[in-house]
This record gives sequence, structure tokens and C-alpha cells, in this order.
Amino acid sequence: MSATPPRRLLRVLHIEDSDLDHQLVVTQMRRAGLDVTSMRVETAAEFEAALRDGCGGEDWDVILSDYNLPGFSGLMALDMLRASQRLVPFIIVSGEIGEDVAVEAMRNGASDYLLKNNLARLVPATLHAIDAQQAMRAKQVADAALAQSKERLRELAQHLQTSVEAERAAIAREVHDDVGGSLTALKFDIAWIARHAQDEAVRQRAQSALETVNHALEASKRIMHNLRPAILEQGLVAALQWMTARFEKRTGIATTFHSSHEQMQLPAGVPLVAYRTAQEALTNITKHAQASRVKVDLTLAGGVLSLEVSDNGRGLSPADLSKARSFGIRGLHERAGTVGGWVDLTSGPHGTTLILLVPLTGEGPPSDDAPHEDVRSGQHDPTFWGEL
Repeated sequence: MSATPPRRLLRVLHIEDSDLDHQLVVTQMRRAGLDVTSMRVETAAEFEAALRDGCGGEDWDVILSDYNLPGFSGLMALDMLRASQRLVPFIIVSGEIGEDVAVEAMRNGASDYLLKNNLARLVPATLHAIDAQQAMRAKQVADAALAQSKERLRELAQHLQTSVEAERAAIAREVHDDVGGSLTALKFDIAWIARHAQDEAVRQRAQSALETVNHALEASKRIMHNLRPAILEQGLVAALQWMTARFEKRTGIATTFHSSHEQMQLPAGVPLVAYRTAQEALTNITKHAQASRVKVDLTLAGGVLSLEVSDNGRGLSPADLSKARSFGIRGLHERAGTVGGWVDLTSGPHGTTLILLVPLTGEGPPSDDAPHEDVRSGQHDPTFWGEL
């Protein structure tokens, strides 16, 4: 003997000026096996109070509404429900309703509509509306959880980016102060020995040692620059001039640089993000693009900093862009996000263009964009150790 399934409980708020029609609706639902708790209201004030208080502190499962009431209407009730931001199915049950009115009600958020002379469809329509609303609630909860998870992930990525830069700066300072300082002092001592040595063999050995020290200094300079671009202390424009000139010399790829300003006063953090973005773009061009020309444009206009790096290489395929481990491109997006910017990447058979856009809010201290000499023709980072 099978057990009888429990009757489904239903909290029904009914906007209806006829008590007889209300009783017919409730009877129809109970005949269908529903355990109905209902309340009838017929004015906007009553509806607002019932909506606010709920049924025993719980939200109503469904709202049924007549279309026309004295001083009130189903569409007005629908507007009030929407303003309350409660997700409750709303079904219009009217003596007569035109097609235009029904379409307008559905457009405004009604779940369904039916005629009072066809109440056989009332229960199926009600249950379907409730199920649909529950599915919508579940989706909203899932969407909110996903958005929260994405926000936490974004904050974590930003924190990691900031931590990495801080660690890089600390290591660069140690390389500069300890390694660089010691090597420079050693270089001076060896140079003194080479100048004052009487024995030719000692002088030759000292010259050999000087070459080794110079090699170590160059390596330290390269390591320090990769860790922390000291050239940025000369300003972003000067740093990009220096970077593009160095890139052209190292790779043989014709590279042009253009800036709308000779100097830019930028919020702290923005120059480093722009510099790292250009650095990553040029690195990718070296590795993958097979390009013969590169153009770098830096523009400040309308309160937005724009950095565009384009090449005439083979471009990136959709597969390249969708690689699960394409962390370089993802890193650019995350890095741009740390200063409120974003990256746009377009690619085709005739090349790739990467654009960094950063709206400048004016918040935070400006970076030190001090006057600088033309460093494009220079060979060395002018902020590094001086030469002997």
C-alpha cells in the first residue's frame, strides 16, 4: 500500500474585490490537492501591507490579481511588486482581459494570465509559475556566488601582482646596494692595480679581472632592470623611448615610438603598469610574431592614458588566445585592473595590436615624471651605476 503524498502548502495573496470570486479560486486550488493559506486584499494600501508583512513572516508563494478594482488595478500591483524587488510569481485572473493588456502585463513582469471562466488552468499555471520563479531565484543565487567568487579571485590576483612588484623592488635594491656596490668598488681596486702594477703579467691578469667584473656588472644591471625598471624614474615617456630603442637594437626589428606629450603627470602605479605592458608586448613580439615593424604609441587625451603596441607579424590564432596556460595575456588584464584599466587585444593575418586603456581619476599622488635628456640614443639605463 503506497503512502499518500503530503499536500503541497501554498501561501496565496489574492487581489480581488469580490469575496465570491476569491472563494471560487481558493476552492479550485483545494480541489486540486493544495493546502492553501490565503489573504484577500482590494486596495493598494492593503496590498502593500500584505506584501511587506508576508504570510506568517514568509514571502507569499504566489500573487493572484484581478485586473480592474475600484481605485486599484493589477498593473499597479505589478509595479508595486517590482518596486519591492521581491521575486513572487504574479498571475492576473480577470473576468475579461484583452490581448494588448495581457501582453503589457507579461512585459511588465506578470508570470501568466487567465480568465475567471477558465479556472481549470489556474493550478497548473500557478505551479508552473512558482517552479519557474524558484529556478530564477536559484540562478540569481548562483550568479551572485559566481560574481563574488570572481571578485575574490580578482582581488587575489591584484594582491599577488602588487606583492610580486614589491618583492622585485626589494630584490632590485639589494642587487643595487650590495652586489652592484661591491662590484663597483672591486672594479675601482682592480683598475688601480692595473695602473700601478710593474709586472706585465700582473697588469694582464688585472685587465682580465676587469673584463670579468664588467661582465658581472652588466649581468647585474640586466637582472636589476628586469626586476625593477629604474629608468621609470626618468618618466614613462623616457622609459618607453629607451625601451623601444633597446628593443630595436637587440632584435633588428624597425621600431618607432610616438608620444602625445614629452612629459606626463600620472598617478602612482600607472607608469609601472604601462611599462610592464609594453615590455610584455615586445617580449611576445620577439618570441612569436615574426614581425619586421613595430609601432608604440603613448597618448594622453580626455583623461585617459592609451598605450598601443602594434606589429606587422603573423598574428595570433584563436587557439593561441584560448590556451589554458596563456598566463602572459591574463597577467596583462590583471595588471591593468590594478589601476582601473583594461587591455584590448586584436589580431589578424597582418599583425597584432595591443591597447592598454587607463582612465585617470586624478586620485593619488602623481608619479615623478622629471625632465629628462633624450635617452633614445643612449645605450644604458641612465639611472644605473655610473661608469668609471
